[in-house]
Amino acid sequence: MSQKIEGSLPPPAVRSTTQVGRTAPAAAGADRSEPVEATRAGDSLRLTGEATGLQALQRELSTAPAIDAQRVAEVRQALENGTYKIDPARIADRMIEMDRQFG
Repeated sequence: MSQKIEGSLPPPAVRSTTQVGRTAPAAAGADRSEPVEATRAGDSLRLTGEATGLQALQRELSTAPAIDAQRVAEVRQALENGTYKIDPARIADRMIEMDRQFG
């Protein structure tokens, strides 16, 4: 998975770095011991459809309960009663589907 980040920065020779109230030294041997203000942010960020989808999924998951208490109680009861059945084909199908989603 990769994300492309596009920006429109000016070439390095065009960027200006000046401190408020003074101009940055231009000469090669000039005193550079004083801090110089960083350039103003002119970058932009555009999210891909994949990133937007991940953000939407994250919002959904943050509002959903972390644990389905009712399902946990059902499984616990089935384990205690000895009636819990494992379906290996169903487990394998879900593992293959998960692999397809991530692959």
